[in-house]
Amino acid sequence: MIVILRQNAEQARIDALMASIRAQGVDIHYSQGTTETILGLVGDTTHVDEDWLRASDIVADVRRVSEPYKLANRRFHPEDTHVPVGDTQIGEGRFAVIAGPCSVESESQLLEVAQAVKASGATCLRGGAFKPRTSPYSFQGLENQGLELLREARRVTGLPIVTEIMSETQLDDFADVDVIQVGARNMQNFRLLKELGHCKKPILLKRGLSSTIEELLMSAEYILSGGNENVILCERGIRTFEKMVRNNLDISMVPIIKQKSHLPVIIDPSHAAGIAWMVEPLARTAIAAGADGLMIEVHNNPKCALCDGAQSLDPAQFDRLMQDVRRRVDFEGKALG
Repeated sequence: MIVILRQNAEQARIDALMASIRAQGVDIHYSQGTTETILGLVGDTTHVDEDWLRASDIVADVRRVSEPYKLANRRFHPEDTHVPVGDTQIGEGRFAVIAGPCSVESESQLLEVAQAVKASGATCLRGGAFKPRTSPYSFQGLENQGLELLREARRVTGLPIVTEIMSETQLDDFADVDVIQVGARNMQNFRLLKELGHCKKPILLKRGLSSTIEELLMSAEYILSGGNENVILCERGIRTFEKMVRNNLDISMVPIIKQKSHLPVIIDPSHAAGIAWMVEPLARTAIAAGADGLMIEVHNNPKCALCDGAQSLDPAQFDRLMQDVRRRVDFEGKALG
């Protein structure tokens, strides 16, 4: 349920109304926008009397919200959310490019890639220290050593670091990671999501391989309901019957999210197709659809990569991609063409 307040309602009267609502065992999400103020009622609202609410002369309207996600719902939060990351932000008119290797392999590899993507204009550095792999015999990442190398790359380049967490038991190790990534396989690891809700760190939440958009929003709801409002959604392709690409990029997800939710959404074209030459056209598609950013895999020698080399760009290819991105987006969010 949402309660839309009249403009210029006195704050003392708003506080009194909120106290009366909370006394009925309902939590309130308070959202003050440029044109209206909304009280989002969260919890069991079946016993809240709509007529009682409408009788207040500071209430303009009362509406029931049918969707199961509340805090992620644009009706609860009409203004776009922006998530602060280092000296920049993702969402609300800012375009971000997160780039780096699928996995951290060595100090020399990571620093070479980090310096290259920084020179080309990337806003954040990605790199996997812990790698969930389908086969137990595949490279699983350098783990804590990889985290140390990411911190060193941040010190050298100044780029905020984005890396994937595997379990809620790792939160202490990720204390100084700038953005914690929840991978597709962990999108419905609800115990992890609940713990991430208790921290204030930005969370990059990737869509599951076979998950619906509503399921993605419900996973975001777990984080938001814990008090952490810094959630970024990521579309990375879903499994279908198509065999010519690794996954199918669901570009329709971007306008749907923009209508249904206030959370920023970025596109990972590298994982979507799994083919390096497809990254650039899919990136252009993401920009045209209104995405808030891109996540691109870059490796200094993709043919020798220990993980996902086939979908990784080399630094020269990434630089050409960034030149194309700049022709289309001014990095303050305005699409140029």
